[in-house]
Amino acid sequence: MTTTETPISEGIHTLLPTVEADLQQKAKDHLWMHFTRQSVMEDGHGVPIIVKGEGHHIWDSRGRKYIDGLSGLFVVNAGHGRRRLAEVAAKQAEELAFFPLWSYAHPAAIELADRIADYAPGDLNRVFFSTGGGEAVETAFKLAKYYWKLQGRGTKHKVISRSVAYHGTPQGALAITGIPAMKEMFEPVTPGGFRVPNTNFYRAPEHGDDLNVFGQWAANRIEEMILFEGPETVAAVFLEPVQNSGGCFPPPPGYFARVREICDQYDVLLVADEVITAFGRIGNMFASTTYGIEPDMITCAKGMTSGYSPIGATIVSEKIYEPFKHGDTAFYHGYTFGGHPVSSAVALANLDIFEEEGLNENVRENSPIFRATLEKLLDLPIVGDVRGDGYFFGIELVKDKATKETFDDDESERLLRGFMSKALFEAGLYCRADDRGDPVVQLAPPLTIGPKEFDEIESILRGVLTEAWTLI
Repeated sequence: MTTTETPISEGIHTLLPTVEADLQQKAKDHLWMHFTRQSVMEDGHGVPIIVKGEGHHIWDSRGRKYIDGLSGLFVVNAGHGRRRLAEVAAKQAEELAFFPLWSYAHPAAIELADRIADYAPGDLNRVFFSTGGGEAVETAFKLAKYYWKLQGRGTKHKVISRSVAYHGTPQGALAITGIPAMKEMFEPVTPGGFRVPNTNFYRAPEHGDDLNVFGQWAANRIEEMILFEGPETVAAVFLEPVQNSGGCFPPPPGYFARVREICDQYDVLLVADEVITAFGRIGNMFASTTYGIEPDMITCAKGMTSGYSPIGATIVSEKIYEPFKHGDTAFYHGYTFGGHPVSSAVALANLDIFEEEGLNENVRENSPIFRATLEKLLDLPIVGDVRGDGYFFGIELVKDKATKETFDDDESERLLRGFMSKALFEAGLYCRADDRGDPVVQLAPPLTIGPKEFDEIESILRGVLTEAWTLI
């Protein structure tokens, strides 16, 4: 498809009205968007069409500029418009556009696996590539079951995850995802997924102000579930270092140390799902390093290329890899585009940018300022809690701050979908207003921003949240 464009300031382009209308009609006729009510296509207003990104900003087809407060989808960690990454992709495509990792290899995947193994904690030295986070989780689930079969313990097939946690939508990964509303229409899903409480301290009043006690309590619920199901049936525990869905739940002190003890005691594998938290989001290449987690596997994706090309990976410890080093044992699993040459080359260049520009250091230095800036919003009656870590924060919205009363389903529908999502975007901020748990606004901007941008984000949020309160 060709379009006629009219240039505007800063090298950004707005589509001519006729082109805009043509695209909207084609979207209505043919495009099935992800996690979206298709009815939005029928209301006559169309959908936002994003045409350009530069740094921490995006522009729509009408030339309007927005702060990208979610890095696309927790992805564009190094920021938009990196010509260097585009050029690396083009060069690799000219040299070797595609070749599979099925019994063959290519230099970009070899170098990237070596690089990732260097960054990963402990002895997580083996890298199995996929094309995204859901596939990485699917890989870890299958590998955990196969590993125990190779140990002669084939009854260990169940997996434990946390309430409201999102681990992907493929059939296997969906069994690990802890959001009932995302599963019920696909029942029966892959069996074997069991849920334990998450680490939302704001919703744990029975533990008072003692975060340490709460952390031990939450970890011990994993032991309780293992014992209830039987240790000889549980293969793995899947946990995000900072849980995304529900609104950025960081781990309480001592939580992961206790989880590691429990997993060791009952011979259960610990999988750190770092699809969001890896590659700088929490201030290190892996959040497992930040929190001292010692997993048996790490799943990752998103920020590995900053979204400039799709990729994912499951990083595996030497213990799990050991049975595959001998004889005719093979992991009969793979993806056509896993470890794609272009994606691998882009990932290597993206990680070079991280190191050259000190993006991890930027996050560690500025995260406390980001938190403090967002905590100014606590003076608003609708803001109950601000939580998270690194450049990954959630703002929980409440109807009554004193009682922490939340909104019912109808109120949440009107507040988030009926007003806030659109109002935030119109005010110049792309972020997420989410009610998969209690209603929250989530922020995960590119890792290149600093205090000036924090203030801009807070100002926009303050205006919209203040108006939202008047509509309750």
